[in-house]
Amino acid sequence: MPSRSGTRRKASRRAILKSALAGIATLAAPPVLGQAKAHVIVIGGGFAGATCARRLKAADGTIAVTLVEPNARFTACPFSNAVIAGLRPIEAQYFGYDGVKQAGVDIAGQIVVAIEAEARQVHFADGARLDYQRLVLAPGIDIRFDALPGYDQTAAEIMPHAWKAGAQTLLLRRQLEAMADGGVVVLSAPANPFRCPPGPYERASLIAYYLKTKKPRSKLILLDAKDTFSKQRLFEAAWKTLYPGLIEWVPLSGGGRVIEIDAKTRTLVTEFGSHLADVANVIPPQRAGAVAIAAGVADQTGWCPIDPHTFESKLVPNIHVIGDAAIAGAMPKSAFAANAQAKVCADMIASLIRGEDPREVKLINTCYSLVAPDYGISVAGVYAPRDGLLTEIKEAGGVSPLEAPAAQREAEATYAQAWFQTITREVFG
Repeated sequence: MPSRSGTRRKASRRAILKSALAGIATLAAPPVLGQAKAHVIVIGGGFAGATCARRLKAADGTIAVTLVEPNARFTACPFSNAVIAGLRPIEAQYFGYDGVKQAGVDIAGQIVVAIEAEARQVHFADGARLDYQRLVLAPGIDIRFDALPGYDQTAAEIMPHAWKAGAQTLLLRRQLEAMADGGVVVLSAPANPFRCPPGPYERASLIAYYLKTKKPRSKLILLDAKDTFSKQRLFEAAWKTLYPGLIEWVPLSGGGRVIEIDAKTRTLVTEFGSHLADVANVIPPQRAGAVAIAAGVADQTGWCPIDPHTFESKLVPNIHVIGDAAIAGAMPKSAFAANAQAKVCADMIASLIRGEDPREVKLINTCYSLVAPDYGISVAGVYAPRDGLLTEIKEAGGVSPLEAPAAQREAEATYAQAWFQTITREVFG
């Protein structure tokens, strides 16, 4: 989720947000393709891929850019937890690619079946091939159905993960609506790393809001494979105030790691016992999207090591990896981070094509979470390459104050909405 150099002076949180959202690039007119001096292919049309494709055209209009995305529309994950809680229609998560096309990017609605790195070719399911000078992979995440015994694609239709927005989001919402008052919702959170570190806790919060307002005799149990989590003190303070007795968080040391699933009985088994759920939301381990695995840019962890200056793969030359699939050091896997990485990667590719040396960069990430519709919290960080990884610059970011008035929590909820509107307009509008 934008990269910019700036002072090292500690800014206010509002100033950080203003800086992060300002300065949407003016897009260059599309070039005459016969005059293009290079062709860059971007695979994946989410926050990372669509941003990178547009930014490449802005950075150098002579570069021919093709965005490969088989889906005609993108379904955004940020704010999908609000869809689950009945606070937002799923249609508000849908975005098309007309704006990307208008920026001069060619759209290939194709499925990639192979990448020949040595030949610098991408092969499609219909037999077509495209040559590239540089390739950008923005494949997001795939669910590791091999990592949790008993949890496979069939089980996910009974105990949804809803960690890819769309049909699973609506399935979990319908299950909550159908559950009787007094039912038990069990949510399991995986060990790091995974997409959107605060996401399970925002989801628990908004499901708790739904239960409090619609089914007040119900309860939510949050089984966690970790002893600590993002924005933990803020979430726990909010739960104590807003949802006393409704959310039970079970950490790793208390037996929170799920080791087996029985989908037929909706049972989650831990090292300390088992939990029978009326509605179960299983968020399993994840890895980089399948195309990254096929291209050979993922290591044994399932994620993709990259040069933190250019986002070029450390395993395969001329291929860059951005967004959730990349091993980005201290920078979390979020839409804001993906947007920031995409801009840096595009600028670096344009420089490399022109034969210029990569410049020093800084990237920013701000992550908002809703605890209730009018209660927001956030964390911000600034990152720079150091010792082969993206490292957080100390004192440059921060989190929402623990003791903040209701007006500030409401304002942060408003900022979250404004951020989503701004980033989606920039990327897809």
